[in-house]
Amino acid sequence: MMHWTIVLATEATQEGGLFAFDATLPLMAIQFMILVGILNAVFYKPLTKSLDDRDDYIRNKNQSAQARLKEIQDKQAKYEQELASSRRKAQEIINAARAEANQTADADIAEAQRQANEEREQAAAEIEQQKQAAFAQIDQQVNALSRQILEKILGSELVKR
Repeated sequence: MMHWTIVLATEATQEGGLFAFDATLPLMAIQFMILVGILNAVFYKPLTKSLDDRDDYIRNKNQSAQARLKEIQDKQAKYEQELASSRRKAQEIINAARAEANQTADADIAEAQRQANEEREQAAAEIEQQKQAAFAQIDQQVNALSRQILEKILGSELVKR
């Protein structure tokens, strides 16, 4: 093959230069076009189709991933709203329980204070009664002692008058 190429090159140089513009140029152009057509049909079209298929696959996967991401973000937002709502409800329940406990405690304290006041008033009334009874007894004892003192000093006949 190499021998043949050298022969053609030497023939071309003998006729008038490196390139001969006779029928070989259009024949070479036709051969080149046939080669380009064969390469296009055998290599480039399948390669281009493979690249296009890969681009479509990547585009579809990207769109699918974006759709899933959007769906996940929507679900996350929904769950965060539900969580916030649940926390608010829990806080409301806790506040209501605290308020009820405070009311119950206040009512118990008020009842205890009322009972303490009643017991104090009852104790004060009993003390007052005991005081009156003690004064009455002391009065009697003072009268009896006064009478005894008068009887001893003045005599029993003068005191009885």
